[in-house]
Amino acid sequence: MQEAEAEQEGRPKSAEAKNSFQPSCECGPECCGWTSGKGKEESYIKESEHWIEGRVETASGAIPVVRTKLSRQDILGKIKVRLGIGRMNYKLKPGLYAVGNPSPQSLVLVSANYKLSFDTLRRELGGLDAWVLVIDTKGINVWCAAGKGTFGTEELVFRVEESGLARVVSHRMLILPQLGAPGVAAHEVTKRTHFKVIYGPVRAADIKSFLAAGMKATPEMRLVRFGLKDRLVLTSMELVAPFRYFLIAAVIIGALDVLGLDHFSWKALYPYLGAILIGGFLVPVLLPWIPGRAFAWKGWLLGMAWAALVNIRQGLIPLTSESWPLATVHSLLLPAISAFLAMGFTGSSTYTSLSGVLKEMRYAVPAIIASASIGIVFLALVLARAL
Repeated sequence: MQEAEAEQEGRPKSAEAKNSFQPSCECGPECCGWTSGKGKEESYIKESEHWIEGRVETASGAIPVVRTKLSRQDILGKIKVRLGIGRMNYKLKPGLYAVGNPSPQSLVLVSANYKLSFDTLRRELGGLDAWVLVIDTKGINVWCAAGKGTFGTEELVFRVEESGLARVVSHRMLILPQLGAPGVAAHEVTKRTHFKVIYGPVRAADIKSFLAAGMKATPEMRLVRFGLKDRLVLTSMELVAPFRYFLIAAVIIGALDVLGLDHFSWKALYPYLGAILIGGFLVPVLLPWIPGRAFAWKGWLLGMAWAALVNIRQGLIPLTSESWPLATVHSLLLPAISAFLAMGFTGSSTYTSLSGVLKEMRYAVPAIIASASIGIVFLALVLARAL
């Protein structure tokens, strides 16, 4: 039910990737926002009038009523998170929320406490009266949380009981996001809470159609897509960290250029910028059309093509006694950078599985390290000659 997330009884299907898979979520904190949280006090987005519009009294106390129209602050928060700003704390307090003017007969939808997932859901609930049970996924989206275990049976059971949901609604039914299926044992939830679990559609945009059809999903609603738009949205996070280091390098090289060391100039810098853009942007965009299955291989392939283009453009080919060291640097370092960044996109892709990612890393990481290490040695020789 969350945007760009899909799962049907633990086995999703993709319109572009037709193989079965479990969420890999090998993206780490930068992508999924996961932290152990041990020894740390939880920090949540404060309730604010731009997304809370009042309270509704229930048998379990006053429940916050959320707006279904996103405000400027919500949109700005989304942009900041996509750029990696404040990503680790973009989560709201778990518990029960209301949409519209719900009654005891109104349906209960379950969401992660990652505010981007929550915002995606509430935006689609305009005109409906419903309850939204937010469970503590440590600020992780539903699919990754299901893979990591934070969107799971124990947490769901705990929140149903802790929120006093049985006193708020007269029915016994929970509508879960489809991608939460790998982490939830529906029969166990029913056994312990007496609430039946129903899985909603892949995307929040289909929730109204799903409800209008008597909570029956069409085959189209069960398909996960990972199209160009979905991939483009995720590239910003992939580029934040490498660009940070690139800017540091650019400042250092710029300073050396000012000091009169001509070798340290934009000519020396742009190959690495290109390698970053290839691995973090171009590979995700062209993902379905680049030959091969392994993401690292796709990055390596485009990185090698870029290295060849750089060497030709800089007049390093045909090789001479003067040009071959720098040409070797480009041929070793640029593909390694692109391959490493492309491999990082496995955690964001619907094409991968956990076992597949681990297998790829087992072969790709040593190769990337070896290539980069040798390239750095040659780079040191080039710089020594220039000085």
